[in-house]
Amino acid sequence: MISEITPCVLVAVPVYNEEGHIGGVLGRVSQYARDVLVVDDGSSDGTPGRLLDAARELPGLRVIRHRHNRGYGRSLRTAFTYARRAGYRWVITMDCDEQHEPESLPRFYRAIAQDDADIVSGTRYPRGFDAGGGDAAPPDRRAINRLITAQVNAQLGLGLTDAFCGFKAHRVSTLGRLGLTEDGYAFPMQLWARAAALGLRVVELPVRRIYADPNRRFGGGLDDPEARLAHYRAVLEREIAAGGAGASGAIEAPGLGAPMVSA
Repeated sequence: MISEITPCVLVAVPVYNEEGHIGGVLGRVSQYARDVLVVDDGSSDGTPGRLLDAARELPGLRVIRHRHNRGYGRSLRTAFTYARRAGYRWVITMDCDEQHEPESLPRFYRAIAQDDADIVSGTRYPRGFDAGGGDAAPPDRRAINRLITAQVNAQLGLGLTDAFCGFKAHRVSTLGRLGLTEDGYAFPMQLWARAAALGLRVVELPVRRIYADPNRRFGGGLDDPEARLAHYRAVLEREIAAGGAGASGAIEAPGLGAPMVSA
């Protein structure tokens, strides 16, 4: 099931307190990916122990652990830095809460092989936000996604149908040029603004819409939908005002062994 393209592809999975999902997800991912990186963002549950067990069983698994919880965007940036330093051509990011199906990885490999994109972005709404299919999204998440996707398209000239899907493939050679610095859940706002500023090629790939736990929290003030929408808009508008430019803030990952610890 592992494609001939996979030696140049890293599958990166950011996790935070996912002890209930991590073993099953990694077992499924390993059927479709040769090299897998988990970035543990300072989990305080049993996730670190589960990862140690998985690393003993899965030879292609590497682990970077943040000593403290740094945020979703920071975990992705850690993965991007690792991918660049390790010489991968592509990095595919996917979540560990069972919203993203590892069985879709071969479809990403086929899209990568077309070599006509710099970002292959999953979309859970390929036929629009009101179309059926898949699990029903929590109303606040769907509403925010609809509003932000429309704003991203209008202000950046993109044609996205889903601005927030974390199931993506990134061409590694473009990542260093983006200078990404955003640590939190507004990371996609910065990504899209800077990708548009650089003229990166974006294609979307339909993926199944899954909400195994529609009550998952964002934490802090972002659990309030109005505050979350305002935060996303503030980051997007800041990036647009800056012209999508900014100094790189990607952290350097430590050496390539497993497990690893980062600041």
